[in-house]
Amino acid sequence: MRAAEPFLDIAALRADTPGAESVIHFNNAGCGLLARPVLQTVVDHLNLEANIGGYEASARRAEQVRDFHAAVGDLINCAPENVAFAGSATHAYTKALSAIPFERGDVILTTRNDFISNQIAFLSLRKRFGVEIVHAPDRPDGGVDVEAMAGLMRSRRPRLVAATHVPTNSGLVQPIAEIGRHCRELGLLYLVDACQSVGQFPIDVEEIGCDLLTATCRKFLRGPRGSGFLYVSGRVLREGYEPMFVDMHGARWTEPRAYRVRDTAARFEEWEFPYATVLGCAAAVRYALEVGIEPVSRRTPALAAELRARLGELPGVRTFDRGPDPAALVTFAPSGGEPQVFKRALDERGINSALSYREFAQFDFGDKDVDWCLRLSPHYYNTEDEVASVVAAVAEIIPTAQ
Repeated sequence: MRAAEPFLDIAALRADTPGAESVIHFNNAGCGLLARPVLQTVVDHLNLEANIGGYEASARRAEQVRDFHAAVGDLINCAPENVAFAGSATHAYTKALSAIPFERGDVILTTRNDFISNQIAFLSLRKRFGVEIVHAPDRPDGGVDVEAMAGLMRSRRPRLVAATHVPTNSGLVQPIAEIGRHCRELGLLYLVDACQSVGQFPIDVEEIGCDLLTATCRKFLRGPRGSGFLYVSGRVLREGYEPMFVDMHGARWTEPRAYRVRDTAARFEEWEFPYATVLGCAAAVRYALEVGIEPVSRRTPALAAELRARLGELPGVRTFDRGPDPAALVTFAPSGGEPQVFKRALDERGINSALSYREFAQFDFGDKDVDWCLRLSPHYYNTEDEVASVVAAVAEIIPTAQ
């Protein structure tokens, strides 16, 4: 007998989301709406700091602070010791890159759809250390050609393999576990950006086979801004990788001319934490786990698929998402028109969205011959009625925006 599908009580989840009362929030790929328990956790700790002092408040909440690492471990299937808090996904990503002792001639093998900040970081490493950046080709239907990428792994023996699970500029979902399988077979260091997929899809670092994984908490996890995390595998810790700059939290000053890094991923953290934010992130992860990542991973892309299909039926609208099973990022543009005019018209109707420009995705937008697009990204607490309202609004705006 087939097990019953997990049930999402959308009405209750929306009642738990204050922002759902005032806007149609289709910008979850930018920043998700906070749930009440997350908001209350942050406010309560700020009040505690105001009343008894910051150091004293963090000491009183030490057990809840430690739950951040445990909660993320439960979310991505790792031990708490393999998790480090970070101020953002980019903060986590650059910390990870700084731990790799690049030398002139080293190869970074990546894709044509890595996040803009990651691509810029690679270029910075090329400028500073003389590394070579190699981009694996895409398949005709979208997404990296894994077999071609595996061939480059064997022929170029890269110092680092890097891939973004879901790029910010489209709904493409990259086959990160397939890439990871080849990395494991060849013993290559593998870094995954899961910024847009954590909270939207189940993420299992053991299944992916990555050595390092970065993510934010503000997007589909619905945590507070200014937060993210870094997963660091046991292999990376055992082999002594450490960030370029380590402080008194990540290491002990053992003698006047020596220090020793901590055995855990805490070596990638700093001493100062935004404690209210850390507690809010822990609450957001626990909330996501309670809602259920599996049902979320079905509902959220399904809402986006309906939105994408209905937008594609509008005259003069072109959608840009590729790949067999796109994520909940819907990118489109009308023929003609100005991007800011179009977005402002949505803002005036209480519909939250985001703009993407060619500079955000030089390869992808160049291939698609697009200079800008509008990005809409629903989440599980959004509704089918909201999808219909957004499509109707776009249809109404198109003639006036051209």
